[in-house]
Amino acid sequence: MKEGPDVSIIAALIGNPACANMLMALMPGPALTATELAQEAGLTLSTVSGHLGKLEKAGLVAIERQGRHRYFRLADRDVAIALEGLMPVAARAGHMRVRTGPRDPELRRARSCYDHLAGDLAVTMYDRFIERRLLARRGDALRVTEGGRRFFAKSGIDLDALEQEKRELCRPCLDWSERRSHLSGTLGAAIFEHVLARRWAAREPKSRVVRFSAAGEQKMRAWFSR
Repeated sequence: MKEGPDVSIIAALIGNPACANMLMALMPGPALTATELAQEAGLTLSTVSGHLGKLEKAGLVAIERQGRHRYFRLADRDVAIALEGLMPVAARAGHMRVRTGPRDPELRRARSCYDHLAGDLAVTMYDRFIERRLLARRGDALRVTEGGRRFFAKSGIDLDALEQEKRELCRPCLDWSERRSHLSGTLGAAIFEHVLARRWAAREPKSRVVRFSAAGEQKMRAWFSR
């Protein structure tokens, strides 16, 4: 007798190219309308509506209503983590999207991974945290050291509050473009908010690109290297 979750239903939906395009369009975080998602998927609105109904029923997307308008977003962080986890597998197998224009290098430089920072700069930050022994990793387990707790406390990041959340405080997340880890978990999300609040960087609208100013990147590097 087979027991446990049936992953085939979720895998089939994510494996559908139209659904995959819409889910990836929602990865930056902001909710989008069905019309906007239709543009991303290159399909008619009626076709997209059918796909969105299946994604909602499967718990992959959620709906936010404002008056007569409906906006779609990823259902929760678990969905984003699952999608991000598939990216390095797809990249390793050579299944890459063809992208024109300058955004590909910008995405590799710095981008959002749902609610935390990814890309070259995020990987560099993670490595520096390990080198400075602010974080300690053993296998897939990651923890904040006592030195790390003091460092983040000085930056105004309340680890005690973050540890009250159901989600893990910190975990390594394999970066699809760098093939090395960056930092996720509630601490990764708090660091991203720290960066945005200080205006070192800003999200590019309707994109996963996170754009750092020259001064902002300098301050960011100084922060995680001091």
